[in-house]
Amino acid sequence: MSTYVSRPAAGPLAGELRAPGDKSLSHRALMIAALAEGHSELSGLNGGADVEATGRMLSQLGATCEVTDHKALVKGCGREGLNESDDVLDAGNSGTTMRLGLGLCAGLQGASVLTGDASLRRRPMLRVVEPLRSMGARIDGRDRGERAPLFVRGGPLQGGALTTSVASAQVKSSLLLAGLKAAGTTSVTEPSLSRDHTERMLGAAGVRVSRSGLTVSVEGGDVPLPVEWNMPGDVSSAVYLVAAASMVPSSRLSLKGVGLNPTRVGALQALREMGAHIETEPTGEEAGEPVGTIRIRASRLQGMTIEPSSVPGLIDEIPILAVAATQATGETVITGAAELRVKESDRIDSVVAGITALGGNAHALADGLIVTGPTRLAGGIVESFGDHRVALSFAVAGLVASDEVTIEGWECVATSFPEFSASLAQVGAAATGKRYDGDGS
Repeated sequence: MSTYVSRPAAGPLAGELRAPGDKSLSHRALMIAALAEGHSELSGLNGGADVEATGRMLSQLGATCEVTDHKALVKGCGREGLNESDDVLDAGNSGTTMRLGLGLCAGLQGASVLTGDASLRRRPMLRVVEPLRSMGARIDGRDRGERAPLFVRGGPLQGGALTTSVASAQVKSSLLLAGLKAAGTTSVTEPSLSRDHTERMLGAAGVRVSRSGLTVSVEGGDVPLPVEWNMPGDVSSAVYLVAAASMVPSSRLSLKGVGLNPTRVGALQALREMGAHIETEPTGEEAGEPVGTIRIRASRLQGMTIEPSSVPGLIDEIPILAVAATQATGETVITGAAELRVKESDRIDSVVAGITALGGNAHALADGLIVTGPTRLAGGIVESFGDHRVALSFAVAGLVASDEVTIEGWECVATSFPEFSASLAQVGAAATGKRYDGDGS
């Protein structure tokens, strides 16, 4: 197990940098390229372990994926389609790899077994398994298919009108990918809009995609065209730096080439509502996604209420928003976020435990949390619970604490933002470091 020591910022954060490649887009780009007819070139890929797991899975299913130095050359399987693997498909810690992989495997001829690490094997899967079954896929697993390992017998699928039980981009994307191998039109309706990356990227790759309100549709038999895409920077990772610059006095940062998809910028809007000085400047488009520059300067923060309707657009950023709330005047109330309890950790309890360990004022709700500030956080030890977003959030907390904050279980950060420490050093947080305990595994 590794630990990371985050030290109080010695001065303002300042400079210009690029966030790591977007993790959500990197998964999808690899999958679309694997389905395409021909060779695709991808650059700027996220270098974390989750995206590596997707590349391995696609290689096992018959695509040729050569991934090196954040770039990939992919020879897709085209109309012939993916093939069954002769081994178990291991998604590691990646829910995206597992859930979208189920959609891919449902549409191929043959059998597949998907598993993951201990954390992923605890996460709920019926939300995607049940609609795939309704399309004709045969899927079984632990707890009647709720938990991995999962066995998929692919075969002929039938399109139709599907309704998801939760607003989940992973569920929607899995069904859309399966829909490309289904007969007829597959339409997916959500209770509220989730991230729309998959439909944007499929459209950019020549697939017929239509939207009407909360319903998105694809046509069976469509095959993506080969693509040349550069991944935008990951706005979810950028938010750690945005929050840090908002809290550390006199800071000024510019983050270039960041994805500014409207379904992903909810955390930026929440920080603005807390009083953060954040400007965004659109600069173009990559892979069907809007891209731009984010500029931040330090500011005084105020507590706020995050309503349930806003949660789907910032669900992954709630841990860092809660840390920012410790430095805001008044209460910050977050509700409608029960989904946090079935992430890599129970993020409600994990975040409340971390804030409390550092002397902050937070308590859990069934579907969210309340944080009261401002509090000068103390030093201390925080457990990551194997959750990269918890670990990264409390590394930022250490910048505004009165003493060192030690995060235990730092190795989980490798799933999404292994460059975090280097990024902080680049903008002046040179007093931050890490050490390894035990065998470093």
